[in-house]
Amino acid sequence: MQGLPPGWVTDTPGLGRPAQLTALGNGVVPQQAARAVELLAPPLGHCAHRVG
Repeated sequence: MQGLPPGWVTDTPGLGRPAQLTALGNGVVPQQAARAVELLAPPLGHCAHRVG
């Protein structure tokens, strides 16, 4: 549902239902993180300053 593989949180040993919901609620949806990097990071190879 959040772009995570099945069992990403629910198959974690010792993690009860309330903790699972907390983990999911505090998590970052991978697609959102990828889009943020696309928008905020400059394209590779177009840096204004090169080292070396």
